[in-house]
Amino acid sequence: VQLVESGGGLVQPGGSLRLSCAASGFVFSSYAMRWFRQVPGKERELVARISADGTATYYGDAVEGRCTISRDNAKNAVYLQMDSLSADDTAVYICNVLGLGRWGKGTLVTVSS
Repeated sequence: VQLVESGGGLVQPGGSLRLSCAASGFVFSSYAMRWFRQVPGKERELVARISADGTATYYGDAVEGRCTISRDNAKNAVYLQMDSLSADDTAVYICNVLGLGRWGKGTLVTVSS
């Protein structure tokens, strides 16, 4: 199982980013996927979750209304569109496959002017 995140970077407050997670080594279309974020010294926080077929989504309170999780089962990829970013969104964003206990290494998002 391999999960590789990309798309992070430096963005100004109010800006947007689209994160991607490329998955391999398992039947991607059979598993729900999640995005978490991690800030040093804080607990890992669930950002969003999407069902295996993409029809059901869940968002954490901190990002509700500002983020959209999606997936492309043909490409074995899950995405996180983040809008109206603030400094509080600065974190390492990590992809996870629900039920397999596997994590990516993450991609750093820094929101700063």
